[in-house]
Amino acid sequence: MKLIGKVVIITGSSSGIGRATALKFAQEEARIVVNYKSNADGARDVAKEIEILGGKVVCVQADVSDSQQVKKMFTRAVKEFGTVDILINNAGLAKAKPFFEITKEDLETEFGKNFFSMVYCAQEAARLMQKNGGRIINMSSICGGVDSSPCTSILTFTTAKAAVSMLTKVLAKTLAPKILVNAVAPGFTLTRFWEGMSKKDEGALLETTLTKSWVTADEIANAFIYLAKSDSITGQVLVVDGGYTINNR
Repeated sequence: MKLIGKVVIITGSSSGIGRATALKFAQEEARIVVNYKSNADGARDVAKEIEILGGKVVCVQADVSDSQQVKKMFTRAVKEFGTVDILINNAGLAKAKPFFEITKEDLETEFGKNFFSMVYCAQEAARLMQKNGGRIINMSSICGGVDSSPCTSILTFTTAKAAVSMLTKVLAKTLAPKILVNAVAPGFTLTRFWEGMSKKDEGALLETTLTKSWVTADEIANAFIYLAKSDSITGQVLVVDGGYTINNR
């Protein structure tokens, strides 16, 4: 798929990996829907950067764990750009909590942000893509496929991301051949999640990877670009983790 002129919705794109992804797609001359829940200032900043690049962009506020708000977001995207060609299901939440303290509300919140949201968005995207085809790319995590100690402290996130990886494979079969569905599974990516970590703990964490370094938001954005352009990859979870997974089997 060539990306020039394609319409891309990127959920949770007011900061972090979502922001980097929005800018990468803008550099490819795609038209961008920047989605945010509450960070309006961040969304406007991303939109300004896209406009400086000469790109076309619209900001849409929506809590993607709410199916009705998702419908409104897609309606707005179609009103602005006519269709949606690519969905990047990026928005998510990770919160550490001991197993015996996890409540029903915790489960509903984290599965809502990390899994249900992707189902809702994929449903709306697939309806639009049925005729002309498209791409759905989900944000998974290495935590969805390994049981190492950095993941066990965020149990609800980990189990939700395991569900995302399986959702990706099931949707690839369900929506083929018109719509290709894949996921990206980042390793330890330098985002706000790790703020406040001591240098000692950071060193110990990165020592578990083969590259001994953080994954960057730009590298995850590049993985989304790669999968969006491919006409032959579907049902796959692309791991971008500096060799952490193979080093900790």
